[in-house]
Amino acid sequence: MADVLIISLVTSALLIFSWIWRLFWWKPKKLERYLRQQGLKGPTYRFLVGTLREEFSLSNEQQSKPMDLSHAIVPHVVPFIHRTVKEYGKMPLTWFGSTPTVNIMDPELIREVLTNKFGHFEKLTFSRVVKVLVTGLVSHQGEKWAKHRRIINPAFHQEKLKRMLPAVHTSCYELITRWEESIGSDGTCELDVWPEFQNLTGDVISRTAFGSSYKEGMKIFQHQTEQARLLIQSPMSTIIPGYRFFPTKVNVRRNKIEKEVRSLLRHMIEQREKEMKMGNVSNDDLLGLLMESNFKDSQEQENSDSIAMTIEDVIDECKLFYFAGQETTAILLTWTMVALCIDKTWQMQAREEVLQVFGKNKPDFDGINRLKIVTMILYEVLRLYPPAVVIARSTYKNVKLGDISLPPGVQVHMPVLLLHHDPEIWGEDADEFKPERFSEGVSKASKNQVVFFPFGWGPRICVGQNFAMIEAKIALAMILQRFSFELSPSYAHTPYNFLTLQPRQENKDKVIVEEKCGKSDGAGLSMHLESQPILVQTQNVPPWTS
Repeated sequence: MADVLIISLVTSALLIFSWIWRLFWWKPKKLERYLRQQGLKGPTYRFLVGTLREEFSLSNEQQSKPMDLSHAIVPHVVPFIHRTVKEYGKMPLTWFGSTPTVNIMDPELIREVLTNKFGHFEKLTFSRVVKVLVTGLVSHQGEKWAKHRRIINPAFHQEKLKRMLPAVHTSCYELITRWEESIGSDGTCELDVWPEFQNLTGDVISRTAFGSSYKEGMKIFQHQTEQARLLIQSPMSTIIPGYRFFPTKVNVRRNKIEKEVRSLLRHMIEQREKEMKMGNVSNDDLLGLLMESNFKDSQEQENSDSIAMTIEDVIDECKLFYFAGQETTAILLTWTMVALCIDKTWQMQAREEVLQVFGKNKPDFDGINRLKIVTMILYEVLRLYPPAVVIARSTYKNVKLGDISLPPGVQVHMPVLLLHHDPEIWGEDADEFKPERFSEGVSKASKNQVVFFPFGWGPRICVGQNFAMIEAKIALAMILQRFSFELSPSYAHTPYNFLTLQPRQENKDKVIVEEKCGKSDGAGLSMHLESQPILVQTQNVPPWTS
């Protein structure tokens, strides 16, 4: 009996070893040989880890120290791919664990991948850990993605976005009021503008997504913010398979938050369904518009096999509103404040334009469309500091990409940050803040190439990009009406990539804000704002009129 048990254990061990060997050595090395025979160059595959160890090591080394106050952030944020491109050319082969990754920087090849004309490229599947933050439309494929996109699109039409302006005004007004109240008797105050803008955009999403259920929406925002923090604290959970099942303190808390978020959203959705059936609900918020569109789509598709989104689907889309809508705009506003602190001339020009268009009035929809300088500035910030530093796809069948034949199971990475800073595309001043690049629009600045895509590109371009830009313009306009700003002496410039390009959280990123409320001589108080440390100074503008 003992001999049978030993033989069984040895056989099982050999089978497991054979499976591991084939999956993590034989298959990757076979793919490596196939890709190298076609001329692709890059670091050699290492068992299990690929090039991740080198990537993490270089990243940790760079992130351990602040960089110079410069927009030349590529070597600091993505040091591994930056070095690899310099060493092996603009189509290097790297490894995400045992998965081969082809990095492409050719605009025509990027166009081919992002248009996905023949359906050969898929979005990468998020791990279960990441899906607690990023799920819904952005993670779907094929028919499910097409159905969800069709249902969600109407909620972001221009006329629907206009209905949300009062909610954006309210959130921005509360931010401005809080900043003004922070000014001390000595006329200065330091504010951490990264969490300030996170709170602002979370507040905007809560109001615009859930309307009358705003307070419940804020609870969800607070939970999702904590969820993101837990994910950053435990990066191994995204790398080690099955790590999320370990009963660690972080995992237990993460699971509890996920259940609470889904419970809150489910209750809000069910309540809204009851109100819609009674005919006494306004559809001026994203949830109402989404459910209205979902209902219409289910009516139109009644005779087909397609079904409307389930409650669980709507929950996932609401969670995506929070992550994509809150994080992207907060990042854009934070880096815009930093850029305008560094370049006071553009800050002054932007303020003059805002005061010329709106005076003392609240920014309206027609006016923000006339903000040419502000728009140029936001585009240039999106170029220098794109929210996502890389866009990734994967192959699921054989596909020809340029002169290269890619087998199934290969990742294709488009390093947005490198492309946005490429001197061959943007000129030798590619690392400089020059909003005038966009004076004639995006297509002229990019020479009609796919080289500027902060919101993605092609059919899967971010559905909420117009909402994000409107929110950013209103917030920036209202800040410029009331304040001028400069970097605090304690500011540490450390852009950091974790899901999105954000300021390193442990740094003191401070801004000094100076207030000049109603002073006819233009004199003002000096106000410091903290985490993207910045000085803010109020302008000679009375409180807003409607």
